[in-house]
Amino acid sequence: MNKGSLFIISGPSGSGKDTVLKEVFKLLPDVAFSVSTITRPMRVGEVEGEKYNFVSKEKFLSMLENDELLEFNEYIGNFYGTPRKPVDKALAEGRDMILEVDVNGAFKVKEKMKDAVSIFIMPPSFTELKRRLSSRGTDDEAVINKRMLEALREIENAVNYDYIVVNDNILAAAQDVEHIILSSRLKTARKKEIINEVLEKC
Repeated sequence: MNKGSLFIISGPSGSGKDTVLKEVFKLLPDVAFSVSTITRPMRVGEVEGEKYNFVSKEKFLSMLENDELLEFNEYIGNFYGTPRKPVDKALAEGRDMILEVDVNGAFKVKEKMKDAVSIFIMPPSFTELKRRLSSRGTDDEAVINKRMLEALREIENAVNYDYIVVNDNILAAAQDVEHIILSSRLKTARKKEIINEVLEKC
């Protein structure tokens, strides 16, 4: 069985990552999603195991000590991380998996998994990014400006990604991600079994 591939998705707040990924999973329902482990309390509307697994800080630190995380980060006193075991299991079973992390997390994962394919979801413009953040109506101007500064830092790191997908249209962006995943499945490194099968029947 050919191994699956890991696809790292990053992008600034307001780039529309989550919305694009919802469409990607409709297009490619066989692709797995890496569920993050976090220590903050569950928010209204969140479901255990859907996007996050909620654990105690003690449990998280134990996972960290036992090298069970591909990457982790601390934000406002809470820990966020990517469990290694589900990723290894999915790839070993031949399933492709999508991992959504920030720029720092992406670099950490890339260091450990050299074959991972990185995709950066880019807003069409900085003006549009601010419009999206403002239209949410959940943050004041100070928070929006902070998010914009963080977005600038992340966009500056986009040059280090394998692919850039501009989210000017949600479906078009999702199709771009779909094409990247499908083309990756045709790489020689993932087709070695069929080569061997053909040669054995010569």
